[in-house]
Amino acid sequence: MRHQRVINHLGRKSSHRKAMLSNMAASLILHKRITTTVAKAKALKTFVEPVITKSKEDSTHSRRVAFSYLQDKTAVSELFREVSPKIGERPGGYTRILKTGNRIGDNAEMCILELVDFNENMLAGAEAKPKAARRRRASKKKEGGDEVKAIRGKRTASSAKQAEKAEAKEVKGTTEAPKLPETSETPETPETSETPGTPEKPETE
Repeated sequence: MRHQRVINHLGRKSSHRKAMLSNMAASLILHKRITTTVAKAKALKTFVEPVITKSKEDSTHSRRVAFSYLQDKTAVSELFREVSPKIGERPGGYTRILKTGNRIGDNAEMCILELVDFNENMLAGAEAKPKAARRRRASKKKEGGDEVKAIRGKRTASSAKQAEKAEAKEVKGTTEAPKLPETSETPETPETSETPGTPEKPETE
């Protein structure tokens, strides 16, 4: 059982494995991408990323530590001169594995291991790609509810308009003064044939 066996030995002795990873790390820093197997790429990620983190502090001690891993002066100078300024703000995750299929012969799974900040095509695509607004599709229940709400809104709007019209009519009725019937004739007085001042004669049988 493989309990607590974290290191992938890659079918090599420790000295051979360390020399191979050191050489691959120097090649990755110089060329910014290499083609290898997935197993070696995963082992190389754990080897080279602490070295890249160490390069963020440009000091004599950091350069000596990096040289102890890489064993290549040109790779160390390239690391501190070109790579370190680009990855200064990135908190880890400096490399990317792109799988390319299986190798003819032994059918080993192959990949490209590259530095993330040096892939110009992906960086240009990420900058040019606009952020699309996300829209959720309404479910059937929600659509039915929206229709009911719209109908209710129309009803309330029509009832509100009717109420406004009724209020307007009431206001007009209160503001207008009541019209009195026009009377051109003067009040009639009862006509009396008798002259004033003469007493009435009593009727005799």
